[in-house]
Amino acid sequence: VPMGVLSCMKYMMFIFNVLVFAGGTCLAGVGLWVAVDPAGFQDIVAAKAVLSVGAYLLLALGIALSLLGFLGCCGALRRSRPLLLA
Repeated sequence: VPMGVLSCMKYMMFIFNVLVFAGGTCLAGVGLWVAVDPAGFQDIVAAKAVLSVGAYLLLALGIALSLLGFLGCCGALRRSRPLLLA
């Protein structure tokens, strides 16, 4: 396999993991926003219990995706197989 292909794959994986990290950060931000200020979302969701559970679910999912994206970025740059498999 030529070196140029491997270098291209490395940077493509890095860009994909940056997008996963950014998406996870956005999800965590929205989850935190809904958890702190649920009054702004009362019009969208009728039941307050669903809103509370959904906020914490978004927060947990966002943190998990951010962590996965960060580990993927580090793994892609270092060419570390364990980090990429995590």
